[in-house]
Amino acid sequence: MVGVNNPEDGVSSLKTVLCYGDSLTWGYSPTGLGRHAHMDRWPSVLAAALGPDVSVIAEGLNGRTTAFDDHLADCDRNGARILPTMLQTHAPLDLVIIMLGANDMKPFICGCAIGAKQGMARLVGITRGHAYPHDAKPPRVLLVSPPPLTATKDADFAAVFDGGVAESGKLAGLYAEVATEMDCGFFDAGLVARATSLDGVHLDAENTRAVGRELAPVVRGMLGL
Repeated sequence: MVGVNNPEDGVSSLKTVLCYGDSLTWGYSPTGLGRHAHMDRWPSVLAAALGPDVSVIAEGLNGRTTAFDDHLADCDRNGARILPTMLQTHAPLDLVIIMLGANDMKPFICGCAIGAKQGMARLVGITRGHAYPHDAKPPRVLLVSPPPLTATKDADFAAVFDGGVAESGKLAGLYAEVATEMDCGFFDAGLVARATSLDGVHLDAENTRAVGRELAPVVRGMLGL
């Protein structure tokens, strides 16, 4: 069953989608301007494409991991620990889109794609097993593999993500396995967007728009629209 909104019960038929991610969802601009314009962030592009009958909630945090602690961070970046609060905050939900794993590639965080795969599987389990308020049904889940990291001349980013170019290239295949095993939707953002060589990780405005644009038909299908 997709969603829990039933107009016969006096509840709005509006579909609600939660976009759970990191700086790629937050809209980090690699040009040093801080954050992409609201209209350029992929959740905003997705919302515009889906129209007024779907509420798209952007929940992006710079540095967020799938399920690993970052003891150097100024706030909790562990996606598995924060996810239950987000699910409870925004319930009822029809679909949760999870695009994480790039920060797992940092060698002092995890450093390997198989760790990110296991982290994503844990996030699916949390979403499915959460005790939603008012007996709401669990939402469907769409796993999105981020575009692979690319080589960069930025010395700091290259060092922080040392080895990440090779490992991140494995994420799409591993996430597809999780999606099959756990009956989730899957989308490979690396097929429609490329990380910029400015820092090797983030997306320019056109590439982040492309993610939202190409996700739209996938989301429509999963919501039954």
